[in-house]
Amino acid sequence: MNSLELLSALKRLGYLKESCEKLWWPNSGSFEVVVGAILTQQTKWSNVEISLSNLKSRSLLTLHALADINEYELGLLIEKSGFKTQKALRLKKLAHNIIKEFGDFEVFKQNVDREWLLAQKGIGFESADAILCYACLKPVMVIDSYTNRLLKSFGYEFESYEEIQEWFYDGILGRWDRAIAMYDFDIDENTLFARYHGKIVEFCKDDTKGQKLKALTL
Repeated sequence: MNSLELLSALKRLGYLKESCEKLWWPNSGSFEVVVGAILTQQTKWSNVEISLSNLKSRSLLTLHALADINEYELGLLIEKSGFKTQKALRLKKLAHNIIKEFGDFEVFKQNVDREWLLAQKGIGFESADAILCYACLKPVMVIDSYTNRLLKSFGYEFESYEEIQEWFYDGILGRWDRAIAMYDFDIDENTLFARYHGKIVEFCKDDTKGQKLKALTL
């Protein structure tokens, strides 16, 4: 199986099933995604939703508002996401660094690169790629624990995050005409990779006991 065949199988099974968002991640293209990518580390998305709702109710889901809020107060608002002190510190530091380097969020979206993100405290490969894909709308495939687990169930073993990512790029970009032919609407690389990641997450959450894995290879 290559990554194009896996994509085809996920589509055949009806994924995405739950999402009404074009790019799967809620409010893609907004600063909210940057915040969510940090908050979701080591916790469930349902907890992140509560934290985001708290921030939204205080009009704090903008770059400058987050940079200006008191760190202790921010920690209380995101407490449900866990590690509130650490995450509050990292969010504020990131917001200040974005302002210092780029001035505003729109300039950040257009000009940030992976290296800059990885240089920020608390941002690893997955968080950086989630920000690039869903906040900055770049053609990046996010690799998370669901992705790794799914590929391992098919006997794939990779030595690094980048190797897994390359497996996806090779299968899709090397067969791009066949990939876009699966869709009944015009699709670009960002949208395809964003939705592909969402399909994997939804499938793995739906198949907690591994009973549907065989259907992916039929």
